[in-house]
Amino acid sequence: MKNWLKKASALLLAISLLFGMVTVPANAETALFTIEGENAQLSSDLQVATSIYGTPKPGYTGSGFVWMQNSGTITFTVTVPATGMYAISTRYMQELSTDGRMQNLTINGVNKGSFMLPYATAWSTFNFGFQKLNQGTNTIQLKAGWGFAYFDSFTVDYADLDPLVVQPVLTDAQSTSETQLLMNYLTQVYGNHIISGQQEIYGGGNDGNSELEFDWIHNLTGKYPAIRGFDFMNYNPLYGWEDGTTNRMIDWVNNRGGIATASWHITVPKNFTAYQLGQAVDWKDATYKPTDTNFNTANAVVPGTKEYQYVQLAIGDLAEQLQILQNNGVPVLFRPFHEAEGNGGLNGEGAWFWWAKAGAEVYKQLWDMLYTELTETYGLHNLIWTYNSYVYSTSPAWYPGNDKVDMVGYDKYNTVYNRYDGLSGVPNEDAITSTFYQLVDLTNGTKLVAMTENDTVPSLQNLTEEKSGWLYFLPWYGEHLMSSAFNFPATLTTLYQSDYVITLDELPNLKVNNPTQNASITPKSASFDKKTANQSDITVTMTLNGNTLSGIKNGSTSLVSGTDYTVSGTTVNIKKSYLTAQALGTTNLTFDFSAGIDPLLAVSIVDTTVNLPGALTVSGTAGNAQTTLTWTASTSATSYKIERAAGSGAYTALASSLTGLTYTDTTAVNGTVYNYRVVASNSAGSTTSNVVTLTPAGTTTSTGSFKIQMYSGNTTASSNTIAPRIKIVNTGTSTLDLSKVKLRYYYTIDANKPQAFWYDWASAGSSNLTGAFVAMTTPKTGADTYFEIGFTNASGSLAPGASSEIQLRIARTDWTNYTQTGDYSFSPTGSSYVDWTKMSGYANNTLQWGIEP
Repeated sequence: MKNWLKKASALLLAISLLFGMVTVPANAETALFTIEGENAQLSSDLQVATSIYGTPKPGYTGSGFVWMQNSGTITFTVTVPATGMYAISTRYMQELSTDGRMQNLTINGVNKGSFMLPYATAWSTFNFGFQKLNQGTNTIQLKAGWGFAYFDSFTVDYADLDPLVVQPVLTDAQSTSETQLLMNYLTQVYGNHIISGQQEIYGGGNDGNSELEFDWIHNLTGKYPAIRGFDFMNYNPLYGWEDGTTNRMIDWVNNRGGIATASWHITVPKNFTAYQLGQAVDWKDATYKPTDTNFNTANAVVPGTKEYQYVQLAIGDLAEQLQILQNNGVPVLFRPFHEAEGNGGLNGEGAWFWWAKAGAEVYKQLWDMLYTELTETYGLHNLIWTYNSYVYSTSPAWYPGNDKVDMVGYDKYNTVYNRYDGLSGVPNEDAITSTFYQLVDLTNGTKLVAMTENDTVPSLQNLTEEKSGWLYFLPWYGEHLMSSAFNFPATLTTLYQSDYVITLDELPNLKVNNPTQNASITPKSASFDKKTANQSDITVTMTLNGNTLSGIKNGSTSLVSGTDYTVSGTTVNIKKSYLTAQALGTTNLTFDFSAGIDPLLAVSIVDTTVNLPGALTVSGTAGNAQTTLTWTASTSATSYKIERAAGSGAYTALASSLTGLTYTDTTAVNGTVYNYRVVASNSAGSTTSNVVTLTPAGTTTSTGSFKIQMYSGNTTASSNTIAPRIKIVNTGTSTLDLSKVKLRYYYTIDANKPQAFWYDWASAGSSNLTGAFVAMTTPKTGADTYFEIGFTNASGSLAPGASSEIQLRIARTDWTNYTQTGDYSFSPTGSSYVDWTKMSGYANNTLQWGIEP
């Protein structure tokens, strides 16, 4: 029911937003705008071609295509009828690199980011996502990043946005009534409003004043946020103390009528090797950073290990607090193991927290373990499970799965870092709509998407014009909220006082004992077989409790009374003619009653007329840090899943819903014995292939006696200076003689000009370091040159666990620019040290760390 949405004017707002938003017109047969590449404004270094090096490239439209090499811009203008979101795409070919070629998109002078054009030897379409265009004329420009691609045409069309209809089905079928009621409300709000939120400081900060940010908001806007962010970090086996978090959560929900969300900055001992289970550890000797501990995350999911036992202790402490909340009827938007992927990557190379140190597969096992322990072992059913995602190409590999995630969150910090508009010192009020819809696509629109942390809150204008349907926002505490460098007070006031934003005073009664009597249905789940002989109507009995049935919906589509279903008294028959037309899988039907909570009927649609998939065989080859599988086609199969086991371990899924007959595993670790199998599936079931055993081998990361951490001090794409900040850490058990060590930073020189280097600062002393530019005999993608750092005898040695830092600058002697984008060792994001395998390190000329390009 939508009668508990914000206020009467909300309906008018929703209508005005709907008609003010650009959507696909009915019966649109052609795109809004298409331009041939040769008709755009081309910079002088581009040319129109019909062949490349004498080889024709047939299939282009118009008189030819634009050949972009390593520089140049393609510019055109488009006039649109209204401000809103539009889809921008190009018809292209890119034959140079299987790793992709990066290009930059600018709209009306504002950089919209870099996009990797996939390898394509035939004319293909690449989408730049949904972008905001202003009513009237807009200028769109594509600029070469790594270049080397052919562009046939460009298209701008109305955005076909997801309808943002999510069913209120929680992954935990035993969820408490308060938790289900909250989920029902959230799905009603989603796409129509944004809920205001604010993170509180934890651990007794603000001199013990946990209300500081909340009173500041109220004094500014006259309103309080509806959602309050908490953290369970102080309930831990090491230094934990009672900071009142649980009691504040009960007060916020039960006495103040708010919604609670919580993260879990659970720490581990820095020296886990010496730690004894149950031992008290000072907070200064605990950490959640992967680079500050020798805790082995991979062991955390292996029963019997000390790491596993420690995590179980931590889960026990957490469960004790969650049980108190459950006993007090408090549901929680629970966000554990957040921001896992960090700076990106599959193997934990970009991790900011220990729980992601071992990579995506172990992370998902850790999530599964926590979910199972809390719901099954501890019987906790007051949680709405919220997963923190990113939008890197590797991000889908970290997703724990629809069966253990209720909501997807994104943490927006782009006012100081990661902004594309070239501004600084002012709030970034962008609604990051393209990011939002990428996260919607992560689950095919089946999960809620929220801004679970942020610095600057997007402006009301950007949120509504772009239909950026974030469920809620939640600024971090302190300056992230209260400094005008992060949030303009006027913007916050406009948001909090608008009809689009829901504040604390506008929340409905989310307690089960609300005065409205809910209707109910029996059963709540059913199955339907499409096999003709087995088809039958589904009969549902209603307990009305004074309500009336208004209709039945499948998502946003209403079923037709008398055709799709019939009603006789309190009995409803869902007709087999309607069910036969539904796709295989689960169809959720919402019974819309005149008041109260609308119950859901989950119908499992199967078809037993389909034969099981036939037998299949699999073979494979092992390479350097990867394996490739090839299998025979299985009769009747509609998709394939790849499963992998390390040695005699359990099988876990690597990829699913594959339709081809080959797969490359790029997450394999050299020297590890893997067992692979392929599972063929259709609606009738699955068939498993024979097992193939593969062991990849080659030159990959070896932690050896040390590791390299790095971030780029200058992250500008085009710059006259390359400025890596480097740290070498002795991970061995004996002293490391630095004079035996060499470090290499890889990049493309871009122009054959003299270069110079400077050590601005070094722990070992700048004068005790050597440096050399080396041209690679065989250039690789992103690297034709490396700079080699050496140490003299005077540089000394590193004790076990010690580190040494280097601040380096590289420049051409004429100070012309390098293009850093795409350089192998370059890190475009991040401002603090992370383990960096794209630099290599050697001891006695033997590779100890990193992956050579």
